[in-house]
Amino acid sequence: MSKLNKDILYLIFEEFQNDSKSLFSCLMVNRIWCETVIPILWRNPWCYDINYFSKNYLLAIITSYLSDDIKEYLTKQEIQLPLISYQPLLFDYLSFCRSINVVTIRIIAFIGSSLDYNRFLLQQEIYDLFMKKFPELKYLDMKTIRHQIFYFPQAKIRFESLCELECDTSIDSSYFYGLAQLCQYIQRLIIANVKNNYHGIAELIGVQKNLKYFEWRDDDDYLYVSGSDQVSYKDILFALEKNANIITHLNIYFKYMDRTLPKVLPKLHKLKTLIVTSFPSFNEEQLKMCVYRELETLKINYYNLKAASIIIENSGGHLKKILLESYELGNDIKNFIEDSLIFIRNIYKNCPSIEYLSLVFPPSKEHYAEIEELLKICQNLKKLLLVIFDQTFEESTYYEKVLKYGEDLLKILISSKSTNIEEIRFYGDFKFSLKALEEFLRKWEGCTLSILTSSYILLSDYIYEEGDYKKLINKYKNNGVIKDFRSESYTDVINID
Repeated sequence: MSKLNKDILYLIFEEFQNDSKSLFSCLMVNRIWCETVIPILWRNPWCYDINYFSKNYLLAIITSYLSDDIKEYLTKQEIQLPLISYQPLLFDYLSFCRSINVVTIRIIAFIGSSLDYNRFLLQQEIYDLFMKKFPELKYLDMKTIRHQIFYFPQAKIRFESLCELECDTSIDSSYFYGLAQLCQYIQRLIIANVKNNYHGIAELIGVQKNLKYFEWRDDDDYLYVSGSDQVSYKDILFALEKNANIITHLNIYFKYMDRTLPKVLPKLHKLKTLIVTSFPSFNEEQLKMCVYRELETLKINYYNLKAASIIIENSGGHLKKILLESYELGNDIKNFIEDSLIFIRNIYKNCPSIEYLSLVFPPSKEHYAEIEELLKICQNLKKLLLVIFDQTFEESTYYEKVLKYGEDLLKILISSKSTNIEEIRFYGDFKFSLKALEEFLRKWEGCTLSILTSSYILLSDYIYEEGDYKKLINKYKNNGVIKDFRSESYTDVINID
């Protein structure tokens, strides 16, 4: 019975593996709880929201595994190792560990010395220790790495089991060539592009045999090239093409245009997730070649509604999430009225299972009618983001218009009420009058709804936190209609996922 209880506890604690506060509190309950939680915490002890600069005991645990000769050598180099009790450790902590985070190890090394060379020596010994003690290595975050850890004696065995790798392009290509010899079964690869140095990374991508998730993001804060013609992602894209039959999740943000993308993207026909910020180099025929019959998640920016519509039309009817990137809208969006109409229609015609949905549209009767039709057909919707964008801005009549837009939108939601919707988010050119909001909440009785708002109107969101609005919202919170009602920043509201 105790064995069964421990197994059940383990399954419960697994659900909290990313919640360090809850897991740390479980350590203090009793011995069984402690014994069950420790392996989960130490599987990836670097991932928690912890100030590692002050965690002297973490360095103490790690260095306690070092041999006396190595400790003596480090001490002679004037590296301060934590004082270690001669009492044996309660657990073999490193035997549970499956991950390395280079940035965190660097931070911990600061405790031992302020001198760069000394910290380098300390980290070198820590990595050597990890290669000896870890039963396997599943996750490696090697951003800013300086140590060629794949040359350690036990590295070949450890790296064969690597499943997830995070890195950036500031790392010398030799690191990636080294990893390409050892790691050919990476399932999840995440790359931050901070320096146009792709050859080694392309080699690593190309040799993979089980790559399911690939993420590439150009870092705007660091990446700068004068003239987009100097940037080419073709080596990366051709390497991905070699994995076309196994990649199921693709998340790429390219700062610059690339003519290779239209050639490669259609070949990744197994995609279940496609997150691409834009399709600037695609023509309509190339977009029609992007056929993903297993696609479940699609995320693009507002400027590519036409491209999204074509991909949706050629999907296999399994889409559950259609999301829009958080870019500010501008009045220079071409064909916005027509593209947004087609976008809405293609969703309710081709996405019967949609659960998370972002819509951007002008406040016209035709668009409202299409949204109403969508809400009646797509009954699996759980989260909905509605972005109202009025391209016909006139300051003198703007306030009256946005009240009308908000009222019309709430009427549509009332007439198409779905008991499955859990959360609705509003952003853009709208404002809810007290009367319209009260009518909406009254008609929504019997359901529980979270509402998040953000608008273009300066300070207008604060009205929901005071006076009659606050009384109304509290009333419907008390009777269970409103689970949550918040006015948030633009970014928080737009990021529905």
